[in-house]
Amino acid sequence: MARPEPIYLDYNATAPIRPEAVEAVARALQIGANPSSVHAAGRKARALVEAARETVARFVGASAQSLVFTSGGTEANALAIQSAVAAGFKPLIVSAVEHEAVVETAKACGGFDPLPVDKHGVADLGWLEQRLKAVEASRPFVALMLANNETGVIQPVAEAAAMVRAANGWLHVDAVQAAGKIDIDFNALGADSLALSAHKLGGPQGVGALAWGERAVMSRVQHGGGQERGRRAGTENLSGIAGFAAAVEKSVDRSAIEAQAAWRDAAAARLAEAGASIAGEGAPRLPNTLCLAVADWPSELQVIALDLAGVMVSAGAACSSGKVKPSRVLEAMSYGAAAAGALRASGGWATTEADWIRFADVWLEARQRHAARQSAA
Repeated sequence: MARPEPIYLDYNATAPIRPEAVEAVARALQIGANPSSVHAAGRKARALVEAARETVARFVGASAQSLVFTSGGTEANALAIQSAVAAGFKPLIVSAVEHEAVVETAKACGGFDPLPVDKHGVADLGWLEQRLKAVEASRPFVALMLANNETGVIQPVAEAAAMVRAANGWLHVDAVQAAGKIDIDFNALGADSLALSAHKLGGPQGVGALAWGERAVMSRVQHGGGQERGRRAGTENLSGIAGFAAAVEKSVDRSAIEAQAAWRDAAAARLAEAGASIAGEGAPRLPNTLCLAVADWPSELQVIALDLAGVMVSAGAACSSGKVKPSRVLEAMSYGAAAAGALRASGGWATTEADWIRFADVWLEARQRHAARQSAA
């Protein structure tokens, strides 16, 4: 019997590149010129960069004049945090479920106060309000992501922004995971800075963007030739930027992503019947993301079992040197021992209902085998 085609349900890690982005990258590579050159080919390259800037800025309701391209979401987050620190914003307040790109940069900048979340993974705005009152003589910096990469939980960013603005602070929003899955309006969110990444949208890896508003004081962290309006030196990644814009243009239509919600929920119901906890199900979530947790089946064993069956997903934990740590996000949500058994499945632009059904089938079969081995041990 022929083995079924592999199924990719790890879009939150990297979305497969869209054909339109591949074509845009190839066309840009053929230009073969530096956007800073003043000759005809250079002007053509510059026009491509600026058109892409307009496309990406419009996608999130930001000003193209206040958007720079970066090497990805990590650099975009770092540029915002380091700029805030350089401008004297302190203390740093970072939600307990932020991506490592934000957490590690904040640590490197002197540390931060963790903003707790409730059992659903939603930021505790009551705590934030009290903390902002306690530091009212300062200009606080708050980092609150729009949607979590592990659970898909959507945060109350606009409500937090009102509090931060009243405290004369800076609100940074990591929107990397949310882009292309829900509406993003920079002004409606009340963000002072907002990070994006192309490869979560079906664009190429190695390119992202940072948008900022009038209240943000941006620094030049990377020095050199003064590219990107003097905010981020280095020759622009022309082909990556072109692919980013092409992916953004295709992401405007979210029908394929929104269809995932019903398929995801059907799979989740089956897994819950088998004893899995569904992280964040009591809060608004991205339509494509399912995070489950079990206390008696480590994440890495789940990933291996599914991979052997041709289903690619992610552990809800950070792996290094062969060691798996419990999911920091689920620990913040008070999952206890089950945080070490977190698994994330995430669909995207090419995912079908059959993919979600097969994921559930394979997980349930693997769960039974694991339980049988445990009983026999």
